[in-house]
Amino acid sequence: MPAFPSTLHKEERIYSKKLIDALFQGARSRSLSAFPLRVVYMSMETEEAFMESDEAVSLPNSRFLVSVPKRCFKRAVKRNRVKRQVREAYRKNKSIIGNHKVALAFIWLDGELRTSEVVETKVVNLLRRVNERLSSKE
Repeated sequence: MPAFPSTLHKEERIYSKKLIDALFQGARSRSLSAFPLRVVYMSMETEEAFMESDEAVSLPNSRFLVSVPKRCFKRAVKRNRVKRQVREAYRKNKSIIGNHKVALAFIWLDGELRTSEVVETKVVNLLRRVNERLSSKE
């Protein structure tokens, strides 16, 4: 049995406006690309500054969000399919991040649909690179 269960709980999603703003506007966030995906990540060692008091009860180590812009796919069905593919790839491979406290935002860059295998390889590639960068900082 893996050390990290391959489930995806609501607590692992980023929905706090403060954390989203800090992720995209903060000087502490970094970005990596593996076309057709881009990941913006930020270490959450000082996450209490971005959390409401009731949110900080039992947080997972890594939190994420998926964004598929409307300019890439006009139809919501296609946007939802891509989000579902990225979420599933993240769920299966989130153990790559390990015990790092990190906030991740996956952003779709392409206007074409990809197979789930391609999406998963890109997500794994990005997660490994983020893990390397976070491990080198310690």
